[in-house]
Amino acid sequence: MPNTVYFADMRAGHKENLFDKIGKLMILAGVRERVSTGDLVAVKVHFGERGNHTFIRPIFIRRMVEEIKGCGGKPFLTDSSTLYPGERKEAVSALTCAVENGFAYAVAGAPLIMCDGLRGNSATVVEVNGEILKKVPIASAIAEADAMVAVSHFKCHELTGFGGALKNLGMGCSTREGKMTQHSTVAPKIAETYCTGCGLCLKACAHDAIAIIEGKAKLDPAHCAGCSRCITVCPTKAVQIQWNEAADLVMKKMAEFAKGAVVGKETKTLFINFITQVSPACDCYGHADAPIVNDIGICASTDPVALDQACADLVNDAQGNQNTALESGHEPGGDKFRGVHPDIDWEVQLVHAEKIGLGTREYELVKV
Repeated sequence: MPNTVYFADMRAGHKENLFDKIGKLMILAGVRERVSTGDLVAVKVHFGERGNHTFIRPIFIRRMVEEIKGCGGKPFLTDSSTLYPGERKEAVSALTCAVENGFAYAVAGAPLIMCDGLRGNSATVVEVNGEILKKVPIASAIAEADAMVAVSHFKCHELTGFGGALKNLGMGCSTREGKMTQHSTVAPKIAETYCTGCGLCLKACAHDAIAIIEGKAKLDPAHCAGCSRCITVCPTKAVQIQWNEAADLVMKKMAEFAKGAVVGKETKTLFINFITQVSPACDCYGHADAPIVNDIGICASTDPVALDQACADLVNDAQGNQNTALESGHEPGGDKFRGVHPDIDWEVQLVHAEKIGLGTREYELVKV
C-alpha cells in the first residue's frame, strides 16, 4: 500500500511564498498529529561544513521551528560529530561551525544541541534485530527525544549514490562508534610517519588497545572496540580510518541504523527533504560543486523510504545540467545518480529499508 509524499515546487508569489509552502507541507504531512504539547522535538539537520554552502538555509529551518512550537513542542536543532578528524569532529568545533553557517538561536529560533555529546560518544543502544546488526548505538539526544523532524538536503553521495532521509537518520543520528561500524570492518590504523608519541590516544582508549612503543603509538586490533575516540583526540591525524566496507553493506547497515533512530517514536516522526542545489557529493566536504539538476522542490512524509524514493524519481525525471559532474543520464528519466557515481547501486538502501520494515517504496505524490 503506497504512503503519501507531499510535494511543493519552487514557484512562489506575493500570495504564497516558499515559507508558506513549508508550513503547509508540514501540516499536511501531519506535524500536528506527530508533535504534542511539551514534547522535546529533535530537529535533525546537517549543520554544514565550513566552505560548503548547500546545507539547508537556517531561515527555512526557522519556519519549521515555528510550526513545531505552534503544536506546543519544544524544538532543538541537532547534529552529530563526524567520524573523520576535521571541522566538526567534536561538539565545540561542530557548534562553532554551525553558528558560523547561520544556525544561531537568533536566526533559527531554537537551541543547538549535539545529539552525541561532547566527543561523539554519548549513546543509547537500541535493538533493531536487522539482518546484519541486532543492536545499534544511537545518539542519546535522538533516542531520548519525544519526537523528531528530520530535515535533509537531498543530493548525490559518493558511497550511497544519494543522501536523503535515510542517510540523515542512519549516519546522522549515530555515534562515532556507529559511524565506524557502518564504514569499516577493521580497527583504525596508525600512520607512524605522523605519530609523535604524545600519548593522547593512549589516554583516550578505554579498552587497552593502544601502547606507546619506541616513541610511537601501536594499536592492537584484537582489543579495539571500534569506538574511534583515538581518532578524535589525535592532533596530527596519525590515527586513520580504514574505509574498507563495501558500498552495498554500508547502505544496508545505514538502513538498520535508520530504523534504530526512530525506535520508540515511530508515530512521532516527520521527514522533510529539500531537493535543492542537488550537488554531486556529500555536504561534509569543505566545498560544493555545481548542481546536477535545477532546484526541484520540497517533499514531506511520515515514511522516510517513500520520501527518498519519490525524491530520487523527481531528480531522475528532471533534465540534467550540462557542464557539471553529471557524465551521463542527462535526459529526463536518465539515472542521475549513476551518472555521477556509476559504480554505486543506490537502490540498495531503499530495498533494504523496505525489507526491514522502515517504510515502503510505493508512494502517492500529492502536489501542494
